[in-house]
Amino acid sequence: MSRWALYRCTSCGNAVSAKGYPGDTSGEPLVLDLFPSPKTAHEDIPAVARQFLQQSYETLHAPDAAAVMAGSAVDAMLKEKGYRDGSLYIRIDQAVADHLLTEAMGEWAHEVRLGSNRPRHADEDRPHVSHDEAVQSVEFAEALANFLFVLIAKIERGIQNAREAVPDE
Repeated sequence: MSRWALYRCTSCGNAVSAKGYPGDTSGEPLVLDLFPSPKTAHEDIPAVARQFLQQSYETLHAPDAAAVMAGSAVDAMLKEKGYRDGSLYIRIDQAVADHLLTEAMGEWAHEVRLGSNRPRHADEDRPHVSHDEAVQSVEFAEALANFLFVLIAKIERGIQNAREAVPDE
């Protein structure tokens, strides 16, 4: 007989319920179900960016790591869209100039870039990011992925499905 128990998530710190077998004292007890389900990066996001984004979700308990992973996800997404030359600063500005990103998206992308640079380069004045800053960085990386890849793929599938739909008779 299985039972539910309440735990604290090591990534986000929130409560999580896990279903398992009582009395299982093995090193890694079998978890039958989790609520809420762990967050996963969408399959429509290109592999490199998806892995960085996934790692940003999984490291929110360590804000510096999450910020670096979110910044790397943004970097990988721009590279996937063809922005490979120059620094990330230059590539963000070019993506705004080319209207891939809005002005506001560019501003937020720069905030994520700066936030990921602080721990990456051990900034002398502010080397660490707060949990809130890390959450904002991860949320932007996720929103950007949804905008650049997930929404586009969904639209393309919708168009294809509409073309293949059989009319009712």
